[in-house]
Amino acid sequence: MVIKRINVLKLAIFQGAMMAAFGLLAGLFFLVFGSMLSRMGDGMGAAGMLGGIGALIFFPILYGIFGFIAGAVGAFIYNLVAGVVGGIEIDVE
Repeated sequence: MVIKRINVLKLAIFQGAMMAAFGLLAGLFFLVFGSMLSRMGDGMGAAGMLGGIGALIFFPILYGIFGFIAGAVGAFIYNLVAGVVGGIEIDVE
């Protein structure tokens, strides 16, 4: 089997959704570590917690947007190169 062409929009949507999921995980890590800072009692706890909540909202959106753009650009470039040198050959059983 040879992949000769990739649907640009489909790959962009897939990669955007996948990166949004990674952004959610990254936001959760920031939230957890922000919560840990709030218990240290150094006066930065509220900032750490708010930063974690902001990351939980902002990271999935940001990662999703950049993932969508990167997926679209990657599929477009793949289609150009595959048209010149051929596609990727895959052996399946």
